[in-house]
Amino acid sequence: MKAKNQWASKLGFIMATAGAAVGLGNLWKFPYLMGRNGGFPFLIAYLFFIVVLGVPVMMTEMSLGRKTRHDPVGAYGTIHPNARIVGVFGVMAAFVILSYYSVIGGWILKYIFSYATTFQAPADFEAFIASDEPVIWHFVFMAVTTLICYFGVGGIEKVSKFMMPLLFVLILITIARSVTLPGAMDGLLFMFSPDFSAFRLSSISAALGQVFYSLSLCMGITITYGSYLSEKENIPKSCAVVAGLDTAVAILAGIAIFPAVFSFHLEPAQGPGLIFGTLPKVFSSLAGGPVFAFLFFVLVFFAAVTSAIALLEVVVSFAIDSLGFNRKHATLALGAVIFVVGIPSALSFGALSGIQILNYSVFDFVGVITDNILLPLGGITMCYYVGWKWHPEYLVQEIERDGRPFPIKRLWIFCIRFLTPVLVGIVTLTGFYNIYQVIA
Repeated sequence: MKAKNQWASKLGFIMATAGAAVGLGNLWKFPYLMGRNGGFPFLIAYLFFIVVLGVPVMMTEMSLGRKTRHDPVGAYGTIHPNARIVGVFGVMAAFVILSYYSVIGGWILKYIFSYATTFQAPADFEAFIASDEPVIWHFVFMAVTTLICYFGVGGIEKVSKFMMPLLFVLILITIARSVTLPGAMDGLLFMFSPDFSAFRLSSISAALGQVFYSLSLCMGITITYGSYLSEKENIPKSCAVVAGLDTAVAILAGIAIFPAVFSFHLEPAQGPGLIFGTLPKVFSSLAGGPVFAFLFFVLVFFAAVTSAIALLEVVVSFAIDSLGFNRKHATLALGAVIFVVGIPSALSFGALSGIQILNYSVFDFVGVITDNILLPLGGITMCYYVGWKWHPEYLVQEIERDGRPFPIKRLWIFCIRFLTPVLVGIVTLTGFYNIYQVIA
């Protein structure tokens, strides 16, 4: 097997992997789900599923990547010839997700440019996304992502070691301003008040789904990054640190955003519209608002681009390891293809707004395909092949390669064989039920 590049430092690996997990969903979706589903009880359920679903799956993918030193398709191919399909699901998911994730990244760059040049947000968010301009910014975001991946592991590591610490600094600056606003306490109560009447069966499913997507499970990212990992690193500890950082960002983002939302009596349940439509109005009403707005969107950009480079690296790693491309050609070609594939998503609120697929816009439909089909299928088939067609003990040996015992190995095997497939199945059924409701 040919030698692969490795992370230059443990910090670089942790920052890159945490950056891959920390994305736009951390900045608005988690805080909103927490507030809507009972506050503190939802947080407890989320942390429980982080332990029994998130960390076990992450350890599985990371150890498989390090053991095989291969891309997701090749890594699963070492388990069983038919298991390559698991890696295919992951690579396809990464490809498709990045095609529309880059569109949102382009929106972020537009806002950064607007605040830097005019000291205000674009006049009308709806008018902006209904124009052809998002295609241009989608191109710029993909160009930045492609450039970083072009330089390989070293480029990803350097960018992540810079962006992730600065991301935490920017969140803390935003929190310092947000919690001093009149009525800010209402936003904190929205997130943290224990409301057991709001915690229902759907809340459990929401917590499950958020763990699955927030940690970027079954997208091939952890396998790819794990294949660059030194044999001396402690995999359980690394996974716990990444999951902890990801959760910390989600909670801090809520503390930064929702006090401002409630201070101005705005609607918190707006998804991406909260960031691009509502918060700029909040910033415009504050002293020094353009400065805080600029810093906030730089923060959002860091979260977006660190996830984007991880998604592109999955596809590039597949092209290098399984198809025989060299890095430079693979990165440039795939970056261009993903840009082209993302154009319909960029135009789905404008020129292509009349196109509906199962009552979804093109942009939303692409997300549905990955969230409700590719990722859950990858999760279930991973558990089947690793837990039943192979020997999980092989990965236990890999986890213990650094010389430290893995004391909960029996519990981990139980999770992979029984508990995790059930939990992923619940996420899958919930996703299909949501699709049915939209179609009906």
